[in-house]
Amino acid sequence: MNILILGGGGREHSLAWAVKQNPKCDRLIVAPGNAGIAQLAECAALDINDGGAVAEFALAQSIDFVIVGPEAPLAAGVSDRLRAAGILVFGPSQEAAQLEASKRFTKEICDACGAPTAAWARFTEAAPARDYVKAQGAPIVVKADGLAAGKGVIVAMTEAEALDAIDDMFGGSFGEAGAEVVIEEFMEGEEGSLFVLCDGEAVLPVGSSQDHKRIGEGDTGPNTGGMGAYSPAPVLEGAVADRALQEIVKPTVAEMSKRGMPYQGVLYVGLMVQDGAPRLVEYNARWGDPECQVLMMRLGAQALDLMQACAEARLAEAQVNWADDHAMTVVMAAEGYPSGYQKGSVIGGLDALPEDSSNMVFHAGTKEIDGKVTANGGRVLNVTARGATLQEARDRAYAMVDQIDWPEGVHRRDIGWRALSD
Repeated sequence: MNILILGGGGREHSLAWAVKQNPKCDRLIVAPGNAGIAQLAECAALDINDGGAVAEFALAQSIDFVIVGPEAPLAAGVSDRLRAAGILVFGPSQEAAQLEASKRFTKEICDACGAPTAAWARFTEAAPARDYVKAQGAPIVVKADGLAAGKGVIVAMTEAEALDAIDDMFGGSFGEAGAEVVIEEFMEGEEGSLFVLCDGEAVLPVGSSQDHKRIGEGDTGPNTGGMGAYSPAPVLEGAVADRALQEIVKPTVAEMSKRGMPYQGVLYVGLMVQDGAPRLVEYNARWGDPECQVLMMRLGAQALDLMQACAEARLAEAQVNWADDHAMTVVMAAEGYPSGYQKGSVIGGLDALPEDSSNMVFHAGTKEIDGKVTANGGRVLNVTARGATLQEARDRAYAMVDQIDWPEGVHRRDIGWRALSD
């Protein structure tokens, strides 16, 4: 198969790494890719949010299968253009991708199908939103309705924080994403992510993970796109995951089909669990980042088979073959992230690190300049390892982190602390 992956971050590097291991893969192109991806696949300069351009490129390159990585192309309808051109694609339609692209849409779906989630209200103006917060009190959660690169959610522990978040969103801090705001009840409990493949009808769980959103150790400081993750997540084991499937995922998928917008692709199910009862925090319409990195380390070559079965509506006959193992990824970010940060610093020591089924450094925001790998984003590297235990995976990951020569890089030292402190 000739395969095209859309995206250029750590998620796409891990997808490319897993796909490349499958003997079905004859040729692999990643657009636009990055310095790490270029070591294992062809990279192509392409506007991945332009469905017409992507379809034209795929046809010209005789692409058999397209895997859409980020959320923006999905929200822009790229998968629809590919399907219209007769190209097999992994990723939901533009209509179905509203589960991520609109917080309001997701809440309405949950209300319609009875999926447990936080109480909520939506606003298109700041004044009534501020009045609502004053009436409800804090803690409370303020969300930009649209896509904001994983940063449009403010968990406000005080009323003042919530009011500032409302003013920021309606003031344009998140662009069009903040033109409408959803305010939610603050949910107590432990958060985790369940990943499920859906082909419009059948659903297949493919793993769990726990992300570390905040920049600082002990889960302090501002939210980021994610500073590390591990899989599996103990909070989503056994009965809790089953309950989430029966009470949240399957009713959602049925409601989407009922509305004539069947969901096909991976569904990232963000959950809050308290006393064994899961409630929906959010849906994402793509693999998480950095959650994808730990899932791909554990799935390996079978990831391609599963995504192909999903795209071809053969999910009912597919199954996941899990090793009894654990994986952890530690994000190395540019100093100053998630606010202001500098690009262009040189990263050394990568060539000396192992690259195998248990140890990988996935590039998230890198660029090669004069033969040297340089930082080209906020989150720059995903240092990822597998182990028989989470502690072993953690030890391997941090051993690699400590060998990387990048004075301008920052990272947390406590990824996995919840599971390891139990």
